[in-house]
Amino acid sequence: MYISELLPPQPAPPATRKPITGARIAGIIFLIFWALLLGGMALMMIRNWDWDNFYKYGPKYIHGLGVTLGLVSSSILAGAVISFPLAFMRMSKSRILSGIAYLYVYIFRGTPLLAQVFLIYYGIGSFRPQLEALHLWDFFKDAWNCGFFSFALNTAAYQAEILRGAIESVPRGQREAADSLGISRKVAFWKVIMPQAMIVALRPYGNEIILMIKGSAIVAIITVFDLMGETKYAFSRTFDYQTYLWAAIFYLVMVEALRNLWAYLEARLTRHLKR
Repeated sequence: MYISELLPPQPAPPATRKPITGARIAGIIFLIFWALLLGGMALMMIRNWDWDNFYKYGPKYIHGLGVTLGLVSSSILAGAVISFPLAFMRMSKSRILSGIAYLYVYIFRGTPLLAQVFLIYYGIGSFRPQLEALHLWDFFKDAWNCGFFSFALNTAAYQAEILRGAIESVPRGQREAADSLGISRKVAFWKVIMPQAMIVALRPYGNEIILMIKGSAIVAIITVFDLMGETKYAFSRTFDYQTYLWAAIFYLVMVEALRNLWAYLEARLTRHLKR
């Protein structure tokens, strides 16, 4: 049986209006409240802007920003180096190696970063004779180094879990296909498994860096003059609340710049997966 007549095109059905519910009303009120609050804060900052303090303490903020970026970037890189053997230990069939790595990850992910910084900064002095014998005291007596060491150990635990999860997310068929082609396991791991795993781990790595940027503010408590340390110094001299608003703006700009950079990298590296 053949079609003898074509049906004329039909108009699209009218869009159904979403009913007005209590949740939608509450959401609209909530958004209006936050818009008014942010607008009021912006207006208050403009009216009370102190150019003298801005010119006086602005260079200190730039210096603190450099310290923060240096601390976070070096900690992330050092943590990445530590995370590789940790991730492989977590995936090891040896119960001893897997247990040691699990205990490390469990401790550093289960305790506050602030407590870890305090333990290293204040507690390391109890082992000064042993550290001097090992010529390590010159490193640990500096507050910046203690913060760097704490951050590196902390982020290594998170990066190890990110890397382990990413590697295990690659389908087993990829390994079997490499074996069938006669590719050695070492080459298959670095050329087949790791590229796919790093794409999976890209977004969690970005989240970890953002968390480290925001968490780095705690080193101001141990006398490191990072961005928050310089902010505390400026506030102790001026007692002006705007000093903390300036710091919040700096942190917001850093996080937003990193978020956009990571979104670009993800779109660039996964462009072959999009249809």
